Amino acid sequence: MGTEQRVAEVIEASSAEFVAQCYKLDQAPPLGSLVKTKDELRKIYGVVYNVETHSLEPGRRVVARGEGMETEDEIFRANPQLAKLLCTDFQALVVGHRQGDGLHHYLPPKPASIHSFVYTCQLEEVKAFTQSLDFLGLLVDARLPIPVDEVIAACLRCAGQAYPDSESFLIKAGKEMARLLSSDARRLNSVLKRLR
Repeated sequence: MGTEQRVAEVIEASSAEFVAQCYKLDQAPPLGSLVKTKDELRKIYGVVYNVETHSLEPGRRVVARGEGMETEDEIFRANPQLAKLLCTDFQALVVGHRQGDGLHHYLPPKPASIHSFVYTCQLEEVKAFTQSLDFLGLLVDARLPIPVDEVIAACLRCAGQAYPDSESFLIKAGKEMARLLSSDARRLNSVLKRLR
C-alpha cells in the first residue's frame, strides 16, 4: 500500500461538496479523481469535478508576462512572486463517507471541516470504494456548472485504473449507468462513448 498524498486543504464545505486549495500551483488531482478528507471519526469521499487556477486577490486579473520568452518555466523564473500571487483550487462532489467500519455511498451527516486535509485516494482505496456503484446516483443527479456527464465518465475511467481488468469494471459501470439513465438514452450514450 502506498503512502497517502496530501494535496490540499478544505476552504469551503457544504453537505454536498467541498472546495480545496492546493498546496502547489497547478497540482490538483485530475478531473474525476476520488479524493478524501478525514478526521478522527470519519472520512468523506469526493469526486473532483472542477479545477481552477486564479489570483489570490479578488478582482485582480492575471496578466500575460511571457512575451519574448521561450517557455512557461522562464515566466516563473523571471517572476518568482507569481507562485505567491496565484493558487489552484478544486471542487469535489461528496459521494460517500466511512464512519467506523461502515462505508456508505450517500452524503455524510455533517460536511467536511474547514482546514481538513485533502488526500488523493490510493488505487486500493479507489477499488474498495467502487466495489459498490451506488455512489453513481449522486453523480447522475448532480447539478454542476460543468457538464456532469464528463465528470461521470472521467470518474469511471479513473476508477477503472484500480482494477486489473478495467474493461470488466467499465462494463459493470456501463450496466449501472444504463439502469440509472434508462429514460434518457441521449445522456447514457454520451457517458458510454466517453468510457472508451
